[in-house]
Amino acid sequence: MLSDIEIANAAELRPIIQVAQDELGIDADHLVPYGHHKAKVDLGYVQSLHERPLGKLILMTAISPTPAGEGKTTTTVGLADALRGLGNKAMACLREPSMGPVFGMKGGAAGGGYSQVVPMTDINLHFTGDFAALAAANNLLAALIDNHIHHGNALGIDVRAVDWRRVVDLNDRALRDIVVGLGGTANGYPRENGFDIVVASELMAILCLTESWADLKQRIGDIVIGYTRDKKPVTARDLEAHGAMAVLLRDALAPNLVQTLEHTPVFVHGGPFANIAHGCNSVIATKAALRLADFVVTEAGFGADLGAEKFVDIKCRKSGLRPDAAVVVATVRALKFHGGVNMPDIAKEDLGAIERGMANIERHLRNVREVYGIPCVVALNRFPTDTDAEVARVVELVDELGVRAYPATHFADGGTGATDLAKGVLDLLDNAGESTFSFTYPDSLPLKDKAETIAHRLYGASVVTWDVKAKRRLERLEADGYGDLPVCIAKTQYSFSVDPALRGAPTGHDLHVREVRLAAGAGFVVLVCGDVMTMPGLPAKPAAAGIDLLDDGTIVGLS
Repeated sequence: MLSDIEIANAAELRPIIQVAQDELGIDADHLVPYGHHKAKVDLGYVQSLHERPLGKLILMTAISPTPAGEGKTTTTVGLADALRGLGNKAMACLREPSMGPVFGMKGGAAGGGYSQVVPMTDINLHFTGDFAALAAANNLLAALIDNHIHHGNALGIDVRAVDWRRVVDLNDRALRDIVVGLGGTANGYPRENGFDIVVASELMAILCLTESWADLKQRIGDIVIGYTRDKKPVTARDLEAHGAMAVLLRDALAPNLVQTLEHTPVFVHGGPFANIAHGCNSVIATKAALRLADFVVTEAGFGADLGAEKFVDIKCRKSGLRPDAAVVVATVRALKFHGGVNMPDIAKEDLGAIERGMANIERHLRNVREVYGIPCVVALNRFPTDTDAEVARVVELVDELGVRAYPATHFADGGTGATDLAKGVLDLLDNAGESTFSFTYPDSLPLKDKAETIAHRLYGASVVTWDVKAKRRLERLEADGYGDLPVCIAKTQYSFSVDPALRGAPTGHDLHVREVRLAAGAGFVVLVCGDVMTMPGLPAKPAAAGIDLLDDGTIVGLS
C-alpha cells in the first residue's frame, strides 16, 4: 500500500475557491487564498454568519491510546467524508499540527491512508503561518518583560517569579531550562527562563477560545506574566504589550479552509497542546462550521478522560457549544494493549486480552454517557492485522454495554469504509431524545474540589495529593480571585492515572499534582501531574531523519 505522503502527493485537489463556493456557499470575495489549495475565511464574513441556524456537532474522542495512536484524526476525516457521501452537507474541524511531533516521533496530524486532509505537506509544515505568528507574539511579550526589568523595573517585577517562557515550534530538550541576560549589563539582568513548544503557549489556548479581535486583545491583556516582590500579579496589560501582540495575531484568528482527499471541506485552525491546554480546534472555526454545514465532526485531543473532558468543561463552558453526539474511537490493538499485551505481540489474535481490555472502553463510555451526558457510538478503526473473530468479539462486548459499535475501514477505503459508522451516527442523532449534557463540576467549586471531582468521577483515583509549592500556588490563585475558573489537568494520555504503565481502568490510585499554572487570559488553571513536558524531546531516531526533498521539489518521508 502507498504511504500517506504518496497518497497525498498523488491526489487531485480542487481549487479551494471552488470547494468553498460549491460545498459551503462562500463567495471568493470572502476568502484570503494561500496558494491554490488553502485559504483563510475572512473574519468579518465569519462573524456575519451568527444568525444562521446551527448544524449538528459530533465530537470525536477515543479510548486511552497505545503509543502509536488509534487513528482519531483519520476517523474524523473518514466520518466527514462518509456523511457527505450519503448526501449530507458535512465538514470537519481539526487542530493544526505542530512541527515538533512531525519531526519527532508521532509524525503529522492530517489523518492517514485514504482519509486525509490535504495539502498534507503544507498543513504539517508552515501552513498559513499561524504558528509563526503565535511564536512572534509570545516572544515579543518575553522580550518586553526583560526590557522592562532592564530599564528600571517600574512595576517591581520579581525576577524570580516570572512565569512567561519563550517558545519554538520544535522538540528541543536543550531549551527546557536556560539562563537569559548573560554577557554584561548591556544585556539585562541574568535570570532563569526556558522554552516551551508553541502549542503549549497560553496564546495558543487564547486563540482557540476567543471569538473576536476585541476579545483577543482583552484576553491577552489578562495574561499574568509573573508577580511583584509583594506578590501582586503583573499582566501583559501592565506592560502595555497586549495591543502589539494582538496585531501580530490579527490574521491568525481567521480560520483556515482546506479539503479532504474526497473534497469534503475542513477547517484546520489552532492547535493547543492536548495536555497543558484543552486540545481542541478553535471556537471560531467550530461555530463557523456549524453555520455552514448540517453536520460537523470535530476532534478533541487524546482519550475521553482528557480531550473530551476539556472539550466539555473548558471549550463548551466558555463558548456555549453543545455536542449532539460523540464517537469513541477504539481499536483491537488498543483493547489488547489494555488487556496486558505488549506492542511487539499486539498483532497476534488474543480474544482473552480483548475481554480484559474492555474495562478501559467501558469507563470511557460511562464517562461520555453518564458524566458528560452525550449519546455516543463506538468507531472500531480496523487494522489489517485484526482478525474477524476479534472484530466480532469487540462489537459483541460493546453491544453488551448498551452502545453500538461500527467497524470501519476508512484508512484503506476512504469515506465508503466509514459508511456504516456514518449511518449509525445519523441514527443516533435521530433517536437521541432530549439532551442530558452536563459539566463534570460547577463553576462554584473551589479549584481543589474541581480537581478531586475529576479524579474521582473520571479517573477512578482515590486521592489527590499536592507538592507543597503546587498547593501554595493553588491557595494564592484562590485568594487572587481565580477560584471560579475551570481546571485543565495535564497528565499522561496512556492511562487514567499519572502512570502510563497502569493500563486498563485502574482504581484507587493517587493523582499527584506537581505544579500549578495560571492561564488567566485563556481562562483556566493548569494542574501539571506526573512527568508531562511542555517542551518535548526528540527520540533516538527522529522522524526528521526520514524526511527529504527530491530534486524536483517533491517532499517525501512525511507521515
